[in-house]
Amino acid sequence: MADLATITIIAFYCLAMIGIGGWASRKIKNTEDYLVAGRSLGFWVFVLLMIGTVCSGMSLLGVSGLGYKFGWPTFWEQIFVPLSIAFCVIFFGVKLHSITRTTGYITVQDYLAHRYESPTALRTLSALSGIIVSLIYLVGQYTAIAIVLMWLFEIPLWLALIIATLVVTIYTTIGGLYAVAWAALIQSLILIGGVVIMAPLIIFYAGGFTHVNEYMASVNPDLVRPWLTEGMLFTPSYLVSFGVLLIVGLACAPHVINNILAVRDAKLFAWAPLLGFVIYCAVMFLLKFAGFAGIVLVHEGAFTLPDVPNAQDFVILYGIQNAIPHVALWSIFAVIVLAAVMSTTDRLMLTIGAMFSWDIYKKLIIPDAPDRQILFVSKIVVVLSALVTMIIALNPPEMLAFLIWMGIGIMLSTFAIPLLAGLYWRRATRMGAIVSMTSGLIAAGVFGVYYQYIEMLPLHFSFYAVVVSFIAMVVVSLLTEKTDEKILDETKTGWFIRCP
Repeated sequence: MADLATITIIAFYCLAMIGIGGWASRKIKNTEDYLVAGRSLGFWVFVLLMIGTVCSGMSLLGVSGLGYKFGWPTFWEQIFVPLSIAFCVIFFGVKLHSITRTTGYITVQDYLAHRYESPTALRTLSALSGIIVSLIYLVGQYTAIAIVLMWLFEIPLWLALIIATLVVTIYTTIGGLYAVAWAALIQSLILIGGVVIMAPLIIFYAGGFTHVNEYMASVNPDLVRPWLTEGMLFTPSYLVSFGVLLIVGLACAPHVINNILAVRDAKLFAWAPLLGFVIYCAVMFLLKFAGFAGIVLVHEGAFTLPDVPNAQDFVILYGIQNAIPHVALWSIFAVIVLAAVMSTTDRLMLTIGAMFSWDIYKKLIIPDAPDRQILFVSKIVVVLSALVTMIIALNPPEMLAFLIWMGIGIMLSTFAIPLLAGLYWRRATRMGAIVSMTSGLIAAGVFGVYYQYIEMLPLHFSFYAVVVSFIAMVVVSLLTEKTDEKILDETKTGWFIRCP
């Protein structure tokens, strides 16, 4: 399929990302520069970094694929995801940024270890949990990249994964968060501009907004309802748990919340939630409707989806291929998809590197390790995380969206209650946090396996797990010794939200 122009466009984009990494590497003098960009992020870089971080492989392939399979009931996803930016900034960001001005936190694990007086146990547990769930989440991103490269170049999965791994790993490893943040700025602009131009082409090729909607209603009335009245997915009760999953779970994900620590000034938080919501919703609405258009195009015989388990994730790719019959333009769309996916992939890899090098290697294994050594370890772990993920992604998931939701669900079950209780409830204790995080992680595994392999549940599995985590936090905290008041004051714990 690919011609010289296509190869040139993709190669130019990949080299540009690597070039950003090379430029950013000159700004890195120490670990703080590498992991939190010297706490120098400005407003637009921060806003677009947050959009890019929550805009994952699912955001293009998964969103349209989910719309193709279930229709309008899935649109709630495009409301809940950008609300996670607002939740993160308002309920986590304002306080954490204020505390960081005096404490110098590098990771969210620094906060948990400080607040709960647990420099070893809770730090280790939260870091290892964060690494595990980030790897799960990362598999979905590499799968999305591979899908695009396989479609565009007609190459096998293993080769697509190698290409994707090399590009993302190089610029992330050498440039740290400086590279990730500035790459996210460019990637988000590419994503926004590309979707605004290309998604309508698919929709109008299918007959326009009205025709698509009417056709969906004729195929299955459930496709145009706000929610489903039967089954287990996208019913009103399921959507409640789905909202908690995406709004709170994504907000407390380490690769999202760590962005807060890199912001230059808390004043920049004022308009970030609103702008993040508006931009994300506008772009994702077009993508979702492009998935709806795929229903028309497949049923009318415009194209046939490939015979693979995750066929719906190819909808928007085949839609572009038919709506725009020019190979060179397909490559431009491929760049748009790659931009969306890489903006999450690179942040996840850096987060894994930070949690291991800072929270495990520096804080637990070799406390007097020099800064240069920590940097080196972080880069090695970034590379290893990419390799491990690539190997796992060789067997792609049945549905990209479900894999990513699983990763977010484990994050919700593990981190949400310890973070919220730590910031707002002065009675939350060290043992309460440890038991809460442990029980949430175990419950997520148990309910997740039951949900995936035994029987569907009326609510997303993470909702049951986070309830277990909440009960554990309350009961154990009330039965154990209170946290030192000095620590509570240092970490500004209480029912208030205010900037310094």
